[in-house]
Amino acid sequence: MSEGTARVDSWLWAVRIYKTRSAATTACRAGHVRVNGDKVKAAQSVKPGDELRVRISGFDRILVVRQTLTKRVGAPLAAAAYDDRTPPREPMAMNAVRDRGAGRPTKRERRDIDRLRGRDS
Repeated sequence: MSEGTARVDSWLWAVRIYKTRSAATTACRAGHVRVNGDKVKAAQSVKPGDELRVRISGFDRILVVRQTLTKRVGAPLAAAAYDDRTPPREPMAMNAVRDRGAGRPTKRERRDIDRLRGRDS
């Protein structure tokens, strides 16, 4: 199970980066997955030592393959199959609290609050 190579979409699903293999395939097609710096198709093979950059929820995760898996495994085994080198995110300053009794926010205030919370429309 852990020798040789594995398809990148299958590996991402097996180590629980994506919930479904089709979601991993879609991410590869959209260009959200890079292996050693190159955008890849879903059928690209990965081997131990390869570096993957996976864009999830607007952030890149940097993973180094330790072990190739083709079948989905439990969370502890999945975590042991890769090295997570993602830098820690900076905490966002959430100061979007309105005064009590200030009424409903105006459209402009609501957009400003959404922008602060990272929900750009």
